[in-house]
Amino acid sequence: MTLPNANRARVDRVKIRGYLLCPLHPDGRGKAEFFLRFGFRPEAWEVLAHAPRDHGQTHRVTRMVDSAFGTRYAVEGALKTPDGRNPWVRSVWVVEGPELAPRLVTTYPIGVGSR
Repeated sequence: MTLPNANRARVDRVKIRGYLLCPLHPDGRGKAEFFLRFGFRPEAWEVLAHAPRDHGQTHRVTRMVDSAFGTRYAVEGALKTPDGRNPWVRSVWVVEGPELAPRLVTTYPIGVGSR
């Protein structure tokens, strides 16, 4: 199964610039260091915003969990990066209530190919 309505997936600018690419964020620091190593840059945040969308459209859902907040989906596979090394990551998405478009929760490295 692929991410439902992946073509409508939402990735917020604040999620990218203020979290995934922010080395000063207390929870996102490690993720920022990871993504910066693969060529993503805060000034070109749109590049990282596009990468998880593409990831959600091209890889299969590995886990689905229903909760009071909506349905969460985990997608695993290679993430296209500016430097072409394409590490293995997990992107996590949520579809909330009647909303049909998945929203990015986080993306993080997994497995050996993530270095």
